[in-house]
Amino acid sequence: MDDHLNPDARARRDVPAWTTPVEACVLIARGYTARTSIRVALVVGSLLSAVNQGNVIVSGHVGVTAGLRIATNYVVPFFVSSVGYLAPSRRRRRNRR
Repeated sequence: MDDHLNPDARARRDVPAWTTPVEACVLIARGYTARTSIRVALVVGSLLSAVNQGNVIVSGHVGVTAGLRIATNYVVPFFVSSVGYLAPSRRRRRNRR
């Protein structure tokens, strides 16, 4: 696909190859996945929060437990999207035999 049709294609080519989960976490922490993953987390997290915690949010009685559940609704999609974004740049380890 042409870069002018898919602006994220250019950015994806700039993602360094990674091998270990620690290297993937470093790439996430440095913001390589932020542009895409934040958008996904906002949409999916909002939908999950509305479906799962909507009654608590509307009632205005959001306690610590509900707050943690709502936060989880955003954090999990962010990391799932980040791993999906990084997956094409993963380098497999060679078997040592």
